[in-house]
Amino acid sequence: MNQQAAASQKTRAEQETENEANRLREQVDAALAIVALRSRDEIDSLNMAADRIERAARDLADALRQIAEQHQTSEE
Repeated sequence: MNQQAAASQKTRAEQETENEANRLREQVDAALAIVALRSRDEIDSLNMAADRIERAARDLADALRQIAEQHQTSEE
Protein backbone atom coordinates (compact mmCIF):
# COMPACT_ATOMS: atom_id res chain seq x y z
CA MET A 1 0.00 0.00 0.00
CA ASN A 2 1.45 3.38 -0.90
CA GLN A 3 1.69 6.31 1.50
CA GLN A 4 -1.15 8.23 -0.09
CA ALA A 5 -3.54 5.30 0.26
CA ALA A 6 -2.43 4.78 3.86
CA ALA A 7 -2.92 8.48 4.60
CA SER A 8 -6.46 8.41 3.23
CA GLN A 9 -7.30 5.58 5.64
CA LYS A 10 -6.13 7.50 8.70
CA THR A 11 -8.74 9.05 10.93
CA ARG A 12 -8.64 12.75 11.61
CA ALA A 13 -7.25 12.05 15.09
CA GLU A 14 -4.49 9.88 13.62
CA GLN A 15 -3.57 12.58 11.12
CA GLU A 16 -3.55 15.17 13.89
CA THR A 17 -1.32 12.94 16.01
CA GLU A 18 1.10 12.53 13.14
CA ASN A 19 1.14 16.29 12.56
CA GLU A 20 1.78 16.98 16.24
CA ALA A 21 4.59 14.40 16.34
CA ASN A 22 6.21 16.05 13.32
CA ARG A 23 5.84 19.47 14.93
CA LEU A 24 7.50 18.21 18.11
CA ARG A 25 10.39 16.74 16.10
CA GLU A 26 10.85 20.07 14.32
CA GLN A 27 10.88 21.95 17.63
CA VAL A 28 13.46 19.56 19.09
CA ASP A 29 15.66 19.90 15.99
CA ALA A 30 15.43 23.69 16.22
CA ALA A 31 16.38 23.60 19.90
CA LEU A 32 19.35 21.36 19.18
CA ALA A 33 20.52 23.80 16.52
CA ILE A 34 20.40 26.61 19.09
CA VAL A 35 22.35 24.50 21.58
CA ALA A 36 24.99 23.79 18.95
CA LEU A 37 25.66 27.53 18.63
CA ARG A 38 26.98 27.60 22.21
CA SER A 39 26.38 31.31 22.45
CA ARG A 40 25.51 33.21 25.62
CA ASP A 41 23.24 35.37 23.47
CA GLU A 42 20.99 32.38 22.88
CA ILE A 43 19.56 32.17 26.42
CA ASP A 44 16.25 33.75 25.40
CA SER A 45 16.10 31.55 22.32
CA LEU A 46 16.64 28.45 24.44
CA ASN A 47 13.86 29.46 26.83
CA MET A 48 11.49 30.11 23.93
CA ALA A 49 12.46 26.77 22.37
CA ALA A 50 11.72 25.03 25.68
CA ASP A 51 8.29 26.67 25.77
CA ARG A 52 7.55 25.58 22.20
CA ILE A 53 8.64 22.01 22.96
CA GLU A 54 6.40 21.91 26.04
CA ARG A 55 3.42 23.09 24.00
CA ALA A 56 4.12 20.65 21.17
CA ALA A 57 4.53 17.75 23.61
CA ARG A 58 1.27 18.68 25.35
CA ASP A 59 -0.53 18.86 22.00
CA LEU A 60 0.86 15.46 21.01
CA ALA A 61 -0.19 13.95 24.34
CA ASP A 62 -3.71 15.36 23.86
CA ALA A 63 -3.90 13.89 20.36
CA LEU A 64 -2.75 10.49 21.63
CA ARG A 65 -5.37 10.57 24.39
CA GLN A 66 -8.02 11.38 21.80
CA ILE A 67 -7.05 8.29 19.81
CA ALA A 68 -7.06 6.15 22.96
CA GLU A 69 -10.53 7.43 23.78
CA GLN A 70 -11.75 6.66 20.27
CA HIS A 71 -10.32 3.14 20.46
CA GLN A 72 -11.95 2.58 23.83
CA THR A 73 -15.29 3.85 22.54
CA SER A 74 -15.14 1.62 19.47
CA GLU A 75 -14.43 -1.45 21.62
CA GLU A 76 -17.49 -0.88 23.82
